[in-house]
Amino acid sequence: MTDSNMIVVEVVYGLPEKQKLIQLSVAVGTTALQAAEQSGIVQSFPEIDLGSSKMGIFAQVLGTKGLAEPGEYVLQERDRVEIYRPLIADPKEVRRRRAEEAKLKKEQAGIEGKAV
Repeated sequence: MTDSNMIVVEVVYGLPEKQKLIQLSVAVGTTALQAAEQSGIVQSFPEIDLGSSKMGIFAQVLGTKGLAEPGEYVLQERDRVEIYRPLIADPKEVRRRRAEEAKLKKEQAGIEGKAV
């Protein structure tokens, strides 16, 4: 294979305490999933299940907004494949709980102020 049949891409994954960026050359026509597999990133992070992990290209989640799924998205020169971790907590649920707590504190402050 000649150099004109290869492109350079990056595969990244991160935890709060450890991140890894792997740059590799892949054949033209390689998908995001194939690049992640070829990168060997699972050796550094065995908890990654590439078959079920969400992936994106420069913060654009694959399989959404008209983008192909990771196994179908064909990479372009200098693309960065990002492997996303599952959410620990649903952000909407966290905001809802905070709003309820703030409302409760406000109501309690109002009751205490009237007890004089």
